[in-house]
Amino acid sequence: MSRWESRYGYQRARRIGDRVITSGTTAPGPSAAAQASSAFAIALDALAAHGASAENVVRTRMYITDRAFADEVGQVHGSLFGSVRPVATMVVVAGLIDDSLLVEVEVEAQL
Repeated sequence: MSRWESRYGYQRARRIGDRVITSGTTAPGPSAAAQASSAFAIALDALAAHGASAENVVRTRMYITDRAFADEVGQVHGSLFGSVRPVATMVVVAGLIDDSLLVEVEVEAQL
């Protein structure tokens, strides 16, 4: 459990029927690609705890703090979900909860 989950009263992922939905997930790292890789890994681990895997992913959302990160984050997404091809959204945002964070991701799966 992250410090944010206990502090702000939410959970990393929740299963509702045949759907598993993750909260926004971030991770520290030296680059947007490294942060995206780690954040997706955390989200996929959360899905796995509820019986879902990358193959079950139907939707992703990526929030980046600079459009210059789009290609590297998109490449990470493609390496994880290229064969699954979920619907995806990538949005440039003004900032995340911590200034060192460059990427936040959300993942939804259907079993």
